[in-house]
Amino acid sequence: MTADGNTPLLRDVLAVLEDLYPARWAQPWDAVGLVCGDPDQPVRRVLLAVDPVAEVVEEAVGSGADLLLVHHPLLLRPVTSVAATTAKGRVVHRLLRAGCALHVAHTNADAASPGVSDALAAALGLRELEPLQPLATEAQDTLVTFVPVPDAERVLDAVAAAGAGRAGNYERAAWSTTGTGTFTPLPGAAPAIGEVGRREHVEEVRLELGVPRARRRAVLAALLAAHPYEVPVAAFTEQAGPDPVRGIGRVGLLPQPVPLRAFAESVAAALPATEQGVRVAGDLDAPVQRIAVCGGSGDSLFGEVRAAGADAYVTADLRHHPASEAREHSGARSPALVDVAHWASEWPWLADCASRLRQGLAERGSTVDLHVSTTRTDPWTARVPSRGE
Repeated sequence: MTADGNTPLLRDVLAVLEDLYPARWAQPWDAVGLVCGDPDQPVRRVLLAVDPVAEVVEEAVGSGADLLLVHHPLLLRPVTSVAATTAKGRVVHRLLRAGCALHVAHTNADAASPGVSDALAAALGLRELEPLQPLATEAQDTLVTFVPVPDAERVLDAVAAAGAGRAGNYERAAWSTTGTGTFTPLPGAAPAIGEVGRREHVEEVRLELGVPRARRRAVLAALLAAHPYEVPVAAFTEQAGPDPVRGIGRVGLLPQPVPLRAFAESVAAALPATEQGVRVAGDLDAPVQRIAVCGGSGDSLFGEVRAAGADAYVTADLRHHPASEAREHSGARSPALVDVAHWASEWPWLADCASRLRQGLAERGSTVDLHVSTTRTDPWTARVPSRGE
């Protein structure tokens, strides 16, 4: 339901964001979702930013935003107070006074496809992307049931409404074939088809659908309610394996090999300017084509980068010892390192998020005014050249 005309309520916006970046994809330590705001308030204007710092909050309030959508959590660690005597408390109070909600999409947006690292990879011109660290798939079952031909569509609709048959951006995804089922009702049975003591042969449809394990009970209840048989077959088997498209980081290809120096220069040109600029470790004349990227802090993924066979790795916040050890690990075959500012590596995602949020709301008949903040929230404000530079 919308507030008036095409204006959505905050709960409508949150529903689209949950479809795009489900909270269940967030890391266990993360703090994502709605921080403050009334789900029943109208949302006419949204500002997207990386950091919920005071300057960005003032930008949101000054622009009349009803929602500030950010990547980094405001309250990552537990607090016992949001009194205005603290910096974060002042942010909460400023937003509440202005009637502006705050919502966080952090590691759930990192893991999404497309997500934060997809936007970084796109900015750098990479193609044929794969997850660097695939997301563990949600526990899944496969449901197999057999339904008389005239009832197959009705039963399929019922189990799909309960959560079966979801595959990426598709719903009601099922496989079916027809065959002949046979059974003999025994005394005490109340068969929907046939008679007690007489062998029956029925043209049936075999339906096969994926079922998130968390929805198994609901899907089984829907099947039993919709199925015409007194005792329908409902066989669940487990699926396993990593998610082929979602996960942290991406690895992809440049259209053609280029020297590391030229690639680093293209990274600097593609991302917002920061005082840090772009730092490089590696032979500047060596050709690179297979590139790994991770928006934000990525020095925990060096093992995945090597396993992916990357020529270079673009990420942020590289520390001395992990970077040194990564370069030493395989000698000349070690991937080059391209270190950028944390904020700059994640900023390209904002425009992609805005586009997808706009589309998702449009599909629900709603429109909002979406803007991406250009406020540079990188904490470093100046750089003093080294001696002799």
